[in-house]
Amino acid sequence: MKQMLKLTVLIIALFSFRAYSQNYPEMIAVEGGTFIMGDAFGVGNKDEKPTHSVILKSFKIAKTEATVAQYRTYCDAIGVKMPEPPKWGWQDDAPIVNVSWDDAVAYCKWLSNELKRDYSLPSEAEWEFSARGGNKSLGYSYSGCNDLEEVAWYTSNSGGQANLVMKKKPNELGLYDMSGNVWEFCLDWYNEKYYTDATVSNPKGPETGNSRVLRGGCWSQGDALCRVAARNSHSTDCRHLNIGFRVISHE
Repeated sequence: MKQMLKLTVLIIALFSFRAYSQNYPEMIAVEGGTFIMGDAFGVGNKDEKPTHSVILKSFKIAKTEATVAQYRTYCDAIGVKMPEPPKWGWQDDAPIVNVSWDDAVAYCKWLSNELKRDYSLPSEAEWEFSARGGNKSLGYSYSGCNDLEEVAWYTSNSGGQANLVMKKKPNELGLYDMSGNVWEFCLDWYNEKYYTDATVSNPKGPETGNSRVLRGGCWSQGDALCRVAARNSHSTDCRHLNIGFRVISHE
């Protein structure tokens, strides 16, 4: 009888965790440290240079890109419609797309109030440190491997759409899809020349700009843009079927 009760409790706990992870992001701790940011291999664009040392304090980052199910929880809670669905339709465990930077920030504010923690988009430096594997980094070109096929959905294998999260190999921190699948908005304004005079400690990017940083590459583009050092950007109101986001939290 006691064994049956324990089994029942375990099953309930597992289902409860599954429901929680579908509704809210699962967070991975990233210990603070120092790393070299930018194109260390000499294969990137000029906005990835010069390489420079960055110091970051500890934070937590979502294990996956924000999913359709997680974003639907937010939309239902505040009483708004979901974004326009992509051509392949909505799948709960696929990354949310067709959301703007403004939409992502609004989601973070709602999540902060909902869970009583400080959630936001990652700074560009926090994103790159996480993609590289933090203090566990093995120095890969892509997030978790030098073989892009193992870790990413990109133009050669995606089938022309965003794919379900956690179907490829994670990186050294246990993070999925930091290379490929969908571009991820960062907190920072974008400036092509920012690295020439970047802040060393906990940088937050330029004070002003015309577009926000995108990182990670996506399902519709090639290997060069899936590198952990590759940079891109788009306007704050842009919504596209290859752009999503991932959240971080600070204690």
